[in-house]
Amino acid sequence: MDDLRTTLSEQRRELMAAKALDSDLDLAYQLQMQEAMNASLALQTSTSSSSPPPPHLPNDVVTESSNDDVLDVAARLMLEDMERFVQELEDRQQSEAEMRKMKEDLDRRIHDQKFAAYILNVPDKQWELYGDNYNSPYRTSKSSSSASSSSSSSSTALIDTECFRLYFKGLVSEERVRGMKVIVAGAGVAICDPKDNLVLETRKNLEAFMEGVTLTIEVAQLEALIEALNKALTLGLKRLTFFCDDYMLYQYVTGRVIPQQSRIATLVNRVALLRRNFLYCSPSLVARNDIKFAFKSARDAIVSQIAWREETNNGKGLKETCVICFEDTDVDKIFSVDGCLHRYCFSCMKQHVEVKLLNGMVAKCPHENCKSEVNIDSCGKLLASNLVQVMSQRIKESSISPAEKVYCPYPRSNPNPHPEDAKLKSLAKTNRWRQCLKCNHMVELAEGCYHITCRCGYEFCYTCGAEWKNKKATCTCRIWDERNIIHDHGLRR
Repeated sequence: MDDLRTTLSEQRRELMAAKALDSDLDLAYQLQMQEAMNASLALQTSTSSSSPPPPHLPNDVVTESSNDDVLDVAARLMLEDMERFVQELEDRQQSEAEMRKMKEDLDRRIHDQKFAAYILNVPDKQWELYGDNYNSPYRTSKSSSSASSSSSSSSTALIDTECFRLYFKGLVSEERVRGMKVIVAGAGVAICDPKDNLVLETRKNLEAFMEGVTLTIEVAQLEALIEALNKALTLGLKRLTFFCDDYMLYQYVTGRVIPQQSRIATLVNRVALLRRNFLYCSPSLVARNDIKFAFKSARDAIVSQIAWREETNNGKGLKETCVICFEDTDVDKIFSVDGCLHRYCFSCMKQHVEVKLLNGMVAKCPHENCKSEVNIDSCGKLLASNLVQVMSQRIKESSISPAEKVYCPYPRSNPNPHPEDAKLKSLAKTNRWRQCLKCNHMVELAEGCYHITCRCGYEFCYTCGAEWKNKKATCTCRIWDERNIIHDHGLRR
């Protein structure tokens, strides 16, 4: 590498010297031509008072000047190429140095974990007597000349004998950017040690369209797996287990199912070729929630493609479009739902959570068909402290199935039915209140349509009590009444 850098430096020096010499020769030639033309003009006799015409340069001089310009451009491009090549070499050396440092840190971590496990198994009495004598210093190949070979081999053996855990995730998502729907894709990779401590986490933007065809989730998953295996090879890992949360992908990589699409078959073959570079490389099928770290990295890759920079009062800031209100919002004011990582602005999420709490329900992700619950710990920046306590109580209540719930208006009274219960039922019958058939919660229609969604999630008709299935009524009752829809504007004011 040093010889190559020296050669490039000499070539750059020679090129600069040749360029300077050419410039000097060109200047000398121009001066000689100018002197010759001036001497020729001085010999001519002036017959009129008019000024002599300007000297005309020969065509060969103009041609040589244009050729010199071309040579200057070529020399400049060659110098830029050399500088770019030298910079790439330096970047590669720095990357390799960082990778060696990462491998050494990883090897040291494995060494420390093994020694810590050994210490934990030492009996207490033996530790009291000889605890100060236990030591296992970590040695690298730079320690000493006498122990260099043995330390290097033992250092390599530590990484080679450990089986690392590899997580990957490929996502394809439809997002909204400045009022336009776009398809974006991203990949996330996480490499962990045998105890699931994070070693390397990275992400990659994927092309959402290839030859006019939208990227499928299976292709995105395979692209993420290929990226993960390449990162593992870069780290010099020899044994690993990679975890899949896609059943079809697991069937492909295990050879139980042969892919029919040519593109998927090509990617599966690339995975098989990469697996041959490891001493041990085995897939494992797990649930989606068990894919650690990689899901968030893949989502971050998507966010990096839909956010853009915009001038603000505080300088340039990243903006993102909320898919509920379609407003362009600062990225630091976007709320990310834990579990699914769908993103919405603070204002929309605050209203969503407050309405759910008002109806006595647990707040879930607003995305259609998404069942991820909003984490109470992440709502501190959205809700007031009293609403956070209410949300905590709702989460506790939701852990009990509706069939096991028993509502008592007087929890501190005796176990016998209270006389006021009969009055409540009579009042409900008079005011035509409805009782949920699933949780027995009493419901009063103040305004709106006759489609009722109880706080337990049960949907029914307010008129007859019949159940709604798949967002459709199972009865023939009217869905709404104008008296419940049209409000008095004077009262609204």
